[in-house]
Amino acid sequence: MTQSPSGSTPAEAEAFLAAHPGIEAFDIVLTDANGIGRGKIIRRHELAGLYAGGRHLPMSVLGLDICGEDVHETGLIWDKGDGDLRAWPIPGTLKPLHGTSPARGEVLMSMYHLDGSVMTSDPRHALSRQVDAMAAEGLHPAGAFELEFFLLDPKLDEHGRAQPAAAVLDGRRSRKTEVYSVDHLHGMEPLFSEIYAAARAADIRAETVISEYAPGQYELTLHYRSDVMQAADDLIRLKRIVRMQSRRFGVTACFMAKPMEHHAGSGMHFHVSLPDAAGANVFAEAEEGRWTDTLLHALGGLRQTMAESMLVFAPHANSWRRFASQSYAPVSPCWGVNNRSVALRIPAGDPRARRIEHRPAGVDANPYLVAATVLAGIRHGMKGRIDPGPETTGNGYAGGDMAGGNGAGGETGAPAMPGGDRSAPAMPGDWREAIRAAQGSAFLKEALGPDMHRTFCAIKAAEHARVARTIADVDFDLYLHSV
Repeated sequence: MTQSPSGSTPAEAEAFLAAHPGIEAFDIVLTDANGIGRGKIIRRHELAGLYAGGRHLPMSVLGLDICGEDVHETGLIWDKGDGDLRAWPIPGTLKPLHGTSPARGEVLMSMYHLDGSVMTSDPRHALSRQVDAMAAEGLHPAGAFELEFFLLDPKLDEHGRAQPAAAVLDGRRSRKTEVYSVDHLHGMEPLFSEIYAAARAADIRAETVISEYAPGQYELTLHYRSDVMQAADDLIRLKRIVRMQSRRFGVTACFMAKPMEHHAGSGMHFHVSLPDAAGANVFAEAEEGRWTDTLLHALGGLRQTMAESMLVFAPHANSWRRFASQSYAPVSPCWGVNNRSVALRIPAGDPRARRIEHRPAGVDANPYLVAATVLAGIRHGMKGRIDPGPETTGNGYAGGDMAGGNGAGGETGAPAMPGGDRSAPAMPGDWREAIRAAQGSAFLKEALGPDMHRTFCAIKAAEHARVARTIADVDFDLYLHSV
């Protein structure tokens, strides 16, 4: 038996098998740069061996694009002979999968070299680097993600566009923006009951569900975790749960950032606070509204690094269609208190629970990379004692959208801070600019680690090339009979 570098032990597998005699198979899930679960389904008798010796997986599994195609520029394919590495179970992630027949379980995995050293193109290790760096500074970040998503009909409407799913309770369909409608939620109650049951089985504390600001859009909140790694694991697993349970009801769970052109897209807001070794939150002020220097410097670091980090927060062509004025998607690196028009929001509430709500990321982003980048931005601001500039009060969109084109980008453009404050670097105007900014960013290279930075940027560049050479339907609509 080889000692697991992840800290997993065969005893965990043995106890699980004894407690769940009916489970016949297990999904073993490794999360790639795009947040996609890659792996295998193994049989019950293989689980003990997985925990005793890990499981060989090809190195190339971490160098795939959104379509599952090799990206040779990552250096993880033929440059290395596409050799096997070893994936190991992550302790505490072995859980039953609710509603499967025959019964299955699931375990999250992380990749290591054959000698047990960390495989640094694994997104989970990127977050672990930042968590460890903060721990060395006596800080232990806590947090939670919000999950916004659409429930769609598997069939497009008569115009070839996505349409909201009919209620699973009685088949009624609403095309209205049913924001905060409790009665509207009742139509999806059977589905949400199964989602909550699956979350309980996975020891995930899924909490409030609301009808969000677009037809067919919903939000699930997650319980705040004292460990941001666990918060990211929760988000990864909850997305899989929502997708799986929706499919059983004949509904498509959609985690695109912007599936409907005339309605708001889906974000993945990240709430983060900073307890010290004694558990005291260093963001908390002694008197409400008198912000600590630590909080202000954290905001300053996040503002200063946001432009070069946008590829992490908006990693796909569709991501950039989400950024539009007055659509609850922030379009400039401003901060404010109890203000949903800003990118960095300080929620109202008990000062002891003071936190930053980081709002730029779409739900299509990888939560491990988002959290790693946010923590690195906070550290950057605290180390440099960076001034965040003036608080935005009122309309954070007043300074203008991120201007720019729609080419593989969207309704985006060069931001101006409200009131003319341009103290933060100019934001990229579209996906291509974001890729270039990320490729040249020393900050992002440090935030993700050199190997993860290279892998991620290479994958995004390959995906941009794929989109750029694809002839979209809109091209034919605009030009086929006109030019």
